[in-house]
Amino acid sequence: MKDRRQFERYPLTLHVRIETIGIGKKHVFEFETKDISAAGVFILTSKKFPQGSMLKLNITISNDKIKELTGARGLMECEGNIVRYTHTGVAIRFNGDCQVLSKRACDILVFPTLIKNNRGGT
Repeated sequence: MKDRRQFERYPLTLHVRIETIGIGKKHVFEFETKDISAAGVFILTSKKFPQGSMLKLNITISNDKIKELTGARGLMECEGNIVRYTHTGVAIRFNGDCQVLSKRACDILVFPTLIKNNRGGT
């Protein structure tokens, strides 16, 4: 069978936080990647999501260059949908562009909002 991939796949173990989108109640899961490309990522899990499920992904990137430039590890934010299952995990195709933030930016921009919202603030 011919490989139809447009982008090279890189074997890389990264921490990934996945949030379900539009499937009733919000669910958050923590996994690790098996590999990643410009088009998507393969997540190691036995968890079964419905085929085509929309997901929000936060992938932690440990990269010396990002650390040198920002003083912290990076966080890649993407949305995607499940395109394939195997016995070891799920393949997720990214929908559009991904955004890379430094962990420091997340601490300043994202986490205070989450804390405020969890305390009942507006």
